Order: sequence, then structure tokens, then C-alpha cells
Amino acid sequence: MKKQQELEPSIGSVPDSALRFVGFLSFFDRYGTAPMLVALSLGTSLSFAQAVQLIASYALFYAIGQPIWGILSDRFGRLAILRAALTGAGLSAIASILFTGFIPLLIARSLTGLLFGALYPTLMTLLGDTRTGVERARGLSDLQIYSSLGTTLATLASGAVATFVDWRLVFALPAFGCAAALFSLRKVAEPAHSRARFNFRAAVRPMNLALYAIVFLEGGLLMGPLTYIVPALQESGVEIGLAGALGCAFALGVILGARLMRKLVARFSRTWLIGGGGLLLSVAFLPSALFPSPASYTVTAFFLGAANAIMH
Repeated sequence: MKKQQELEPSIGSVPDSALRFVGFLSFFDRYGTAPMLVALSLGTSLSFAQAVQLIASYALFYAIGQPIWGILSDRFGRLAILRAALTGAGLSAIASILFTGFIPLLIARSLTGLLFGALYPTLMTLLGDTRTGVERARGLSDLQIYSSLGTTLATLASGAVATFVDWRLVFALPAFGCAAALFSLRKVAEPAHSRARFNFRAAVRPMNLALYAIVFLEGGLLMGPLTYIVPALQESGVEIGLAGALGCAFALGVILGARLMRKLVARFSRTWLIGGGGLLLSVAFLPSALFPSPASYTVTAFFLGAANAIMH
């Protein structure tokens, strides 16, 4: 058992491999819909605008759930919430493949976003509970890399799978992933220090409110345009398989940025890193704004990924 623990690092009593897989799964589902918007609208009764609304609603409920999941994980424990969210997310993903009408599918994807939205923040909270300083930043860097692999696979494959196989398969795969994640966590005990009392007064301190405002702006600038990178590539004449591959520049940016962060975090303060990431985020839009083309969209996706890794 001791030898196994040496081979398998863990956060508390939760194997790192399980947490990395959950991070991968969370981002696969989060980024799997955008590349198949065209195929989804063609394979259902949805218009392209309605297909886009599925992503908007998913993202909205993903965001709305964040403070709720935080309070619940303080009350009931991180691992309990992780298991509950995986169960609900798997069921919602299954519901997503049962409907083709706009309203039922919108409800299913909204619930999926709400439940998948619990996964990544809970993983980060587990890191915060059990690691400090540089080790915490390095753990988050590793988590970003695996999450980016999920983004890469979703961006690369979901459009082609939806076009040449069936759009339902893109929604079904995360359901299987949730079942696998639950199986991997079946014997894991709740880590120590995974519960805390919710401190509302601390949550609404002026500096925290300022941070929420910055994150709100950053989320709109970073994640909003990213949704349309692959559709923009398709609109500019790039075939769907290549558009997915070029859209993976975002994930490549995250992976390289996360590796760079392992060195930067020991030399610069968090304030400098957030500022540097924000500057890079601003620069990311210039190529597409000045010279709209498949090449510039790809460059923008890459810099969005790098900014994401450095700011976070």
C-alpha cells in the first residue's frame, strides 16, 4: 500500500489521477458543443441561433452555480459534492441525447452546465485545502494541463463526430466519463479539512467584490469569443475537421502557458501574473480584429489559451 502511495501522489486521500480525469471530463463537456454548432442545427430542428443559445444557457447556469456549490461543499464536504455533481451531470448528459426540440434540449443543457460547473471549482478548492504556496500553484498548473487536454479532444473531435457519426455521441461520452469518475472515487474517504463554515462577511469584503468584478469581465472577454473560434473558421471556408484542429490552438496555449507558469510563479507575485495575463488577453484580439482570416483566428485562440493559464 505504501509503495502504491509513492507511485500515485494524492491530494488528501483523493488520487491525483482521479482529479485530473475529472478536470479533463469537465472541460471536454464544456467545450464539446461549440465545434458542432453547424452539425447540431442540421441534425435537429434547431436553427443555428438556437444552437448557440444552448451554449449561452449552459455557460449561464455553469456560472450561477459557482457560489451555490461553494457553500454546499463547505457544508457537506468537497468529495460529497463532487460525487453528487458527477451523478447529476451524467444523468443530465443522458437527458441531452433524448431530445431534439429546442425547449427540452435547452433545459437539459442548462442542467448539465449547472452540474458540470461544480466539478472544476471543487477540484481547485481541494487544492487550496491541502496545498500551499508554490506547490498549490504547480498542482493547479498540472490540473490546467489535463483540463486543456479535454478541451483539445473536444475541439478536435466533436465537430467531426457530430458530422460523420451523430451529435448525440458528443453528449453521451461525458455521461460515460461521469460513471468512470464515480467508479474511481468509490472507495475514497473525505479528505481532511474539506469542510468549513461559510463566512458571508468575508465573501463580500471590498477586495473580494473587486475580484468578482474582474473575473466577470475576464470571463466575458476570454470565454465569450472562444465559443465562436471554430464556427468562425468554418465560416471563413475551413472544412470542419481542420477547423477543429486549428481551434485546438487554445488548448496548446493553455498547456504551454501552464508549463511556463511553473517557472513564473516562483519569480513573480500573483498581481504581476494576473496583470501580465490580462495584457496578453488584450493582445490576443488584435490579429483577428486587424486581419480576419483562418491564420489570425488560430493565433487569437492560442493567445487566449496562454492568457487563461497565466491569469489563473
